[in-house]
Amino acid sequence: MSYLTEERKMIQQTAREFSMNEVLPVANKLDPVEGEIPMALRAKMAELGYFGILIPEEYGGLGLGAFEYALVTEELARGWMSVASIIARGNGLWGGINDEQRKAYFPRMARGEFLGAFSLSEPDAGSDLANVSCRAVREGDEWVINGTKTWCTFADGADFIQLFARTSMPDENRRHVGISQFMIEKERGKLPPDVTGAPIRKIGYFGWKTWELHFDNCRIPASALMGQEGRGFYAMMSGLETARVHTAARAIGLARGALEDSIIYSQRRVQFKRPIAEFQMIQAMLADMDAGTEAARQLLYKACTEIDAGSRDAARWSAMCKLVAGDNAMRVTTDAVQVLGGYGYIDEFPVERMMRDAKITQLYEGTQQIQRLVIARSLAGRGG
Repeated sequence: MSYLTEERKMIQQTAREFSMNEVLPVANKLDPVEGEIPMALRAKMAELGYFGILIPEEYGGLGLGAFEYALVTEELARGWMSVASIIARGNGLWGGINDEQRKAYFPRMARGEFLGAFSLSEPDAGSDLANVSCRAVREGDEWVINGTKTWCTFADGADFIQLFARTSMPDENRRHVGISQFMIEKERGKLPPDVTGAPIRKIGYFGWKTWELHFDNCRIPASALMGQEGRGFYAMMSGLETARVHTAARAIGLARGALEDSIIYSQRRVQFKRPIAEFQMIQAMLADMDAGTEAARQLLYKACTEIDAGSRDAARWSAMCKLVAGDNAMRVTTDAVQVLGGYGYIDEFPVERMMRDAKITQLYEGTQQIQRLVIARSLAGRGG
């Protein structure tokens, strides 16, 4: 079956032209120096509607699904994975918000005027998100927040931080209960009052700064609570399926870029009076890179279809596509460096950037080991 309708092909082609003409040149210029995605590029993405792909039309978005979201993401990641990631800073909020909050936030978000950073992880709460210890205590008409958060990408550049903090002490048998979700609005370019932090040094993903944050009696209004108090973990989990296919699409974009650059290089690079593309060992590497990337893409399309259909099996499919796509991206980008030889190891060619960026697709939105647990538990439920 073909997943690509004429409308989807048009969306894909528009994103491909934008990525190759406007995103890739910026990536080649700015990376590997850590900096910021240019505002002009973000403005163009807003014009194309990329911050509102998943936002309903009644709020100014495109009202499309996970499939279209993934199509655009792959194309943007082909240019620069950091740009493919910024669309997740719009496109709605994790579950648990009410109609009033949708009306207040979604139209601005769809226009690219209200982009967020997500503050979930802590030094002792990564894969085990139920271990959140950052505290929010109610005092009159305010919440007072204390604790440390880590891996908060875009904390400085965002218009808000979506924070998950504990509002009641955990029951050892139900540790996920008692975590609440907060919206901390802030000035773009700064951290919120009574929040300090420092960027974390990374090996890639250089279109962003990723922060460790320290909340020291940070006071926010009572209205900053999103959804029901103590139910933030469920809101957190409700967005993971879409987040995982977004990561898979980024991984596929990276792999495709590495493959395409390897093909071009192998056709131009001459050794022993022949293009290295004529050597069987190079041909075998390229064939494996292509097969692995296409297999990951088809798995992504299946996972997106399951999510858009509201399938109960969507969690399993999203975990599988994230697992396969992330591992494939690391393998393909590493092989691309090998095809280019010494030239693959310098920043004159973008495959080294792709390899550095690929590694993180095996880590965030749940490590590859967590994806295997999700899949295994799904299989266990099928027994009988």
